[in-house]
Amino acid sequence: MNAIEANLNARIPTARLASFYFAYYAALGAFNPYWALYLKGLGQDVAAISILMSLWYGTRIFAPSAWSALAARSAQPILWLRMGSVLTVASFTLFSVPHDFTVLFVVMCVFCFVYNAIMPQFESITLSHLVGRSERYGRIRVWGSIGFVVVVAVFGVLLDYLPVTALPWLMLPFFVAMAIASFFNDYGRPPVAVTDTESTSFIARLRRPEVIAFFIVALLMQISFGPYYTFYSIYLDEHGYRTSALGIYWSIGVIVEILVFAFSVRIFRRWNAATVLIVSLIAASLRWAMIALWPDNAILMAFAQTLHALSFAAFFAASMQFLVLYFPGRQNGHAQGIYYGFSSGIGGVLGALLSGQVWQATGGETAFMLGSVTAAIAALIAWIWIRPGRPSASA
Repeated sequence: MNAIEANLNARIPTARLASFYFAYYAALGAFNPYWALYLKGLGQDVAAISILMSLWYGTRIFAPSAWSALAARSAQPILWLRMGSVLTVASFTLFSVPHDFTVLFVVMCVFCFVYNAIMPQFESITLSHLVGRSERYGRIRVWGSIGFVVVVAVFGVLLDYLPVTALPWLMLPFFVAMAIASFFNDYGRPPVAVTDTESTSFIARLRRPEVIAFFIVALLMQISFGPYYTFYSIYLDEHGYRTSALGIYWSIGVIVEILVFAFSVRIFRRWNAATVLIVSLIAASLRWAMIALWPDNAILMAFAQTLHALSFAAFFAASMQFLVLYFPGRQNGHAQGIYYGFSSGIGGVLGALLSGQVWQATGGETAFMLGSVTAAIAALIAWIWIRPGRPSASA
């Protein structure tokens, strides 16, 4: 049995796959917490920052599906991953010199498009190596979370001593490493196409009331994250927190996220996905309210970040359960694309733009309270349409 296990492990290029995840999410670990501060350091105001950051989410609506469609039609789909990785490096180097808003807008469009396009394709590459062994996915994907949390913490300290305008130079090596890793990876086996019959069944499932409610809940949850993903670092900075403290708070969120993913099997053995989903929505509402009402209380801010375990990680894990339930088999890949574009894409754009407008009009506290109300509305919809005991779409 040990010889068989060793043989299976040898066939999975764990180190090569993990290296791409590490580099990709290490760069993201600098982008998510500190990019808004970088834009502020360039002299952009809150409205401009919200527009520029909304491009990160806006390109998620169509970039993954467009890039994947081109790869699917190619005789060598791996070339699209490598091309996307190289273009990410090339476009990101343009941030190494200061630009006005118009040029920043164009560069952000290009950079966000290619950067957002490559990860869904790489997820497909990873899963092609794990057919029949999907339980090994977490051991590979966790290196992405490790890269993220390490960079968040280290960059928080570095930016206490370096100007925030140095951020692109600090991030560039991770993008270069990601591009190099792309040339050491390839598909384990080609992806399988979905038949016309399965497409018809997919549309029928997509129209079910509980499925529609699920996607609306996912959209609202992402909108509620708008103030956090766009302005959280600026918000704490305005309340007197050092950049190193920002890194610690972001790190807390990612660490508890890793723990939830590690114990997700045990969680869902004890509670069903609907219960976890509703609890996570309530936790998100509480989290945003705490950030809005007590921003100067360092202990409560740390506690609010521990709620990332529920408001993000548990919500995401429960959502994956629902996507498998509602869209089994080969339909799941298509459903993942819709979920990604609708929640992270449209929801991300609306969250960034709305929070920016509210922030400019009435301040950060109101923006986070709006996020709290949005998550509470999502919890109510989930309770009515997706609560435990309702008939499922798999029936």
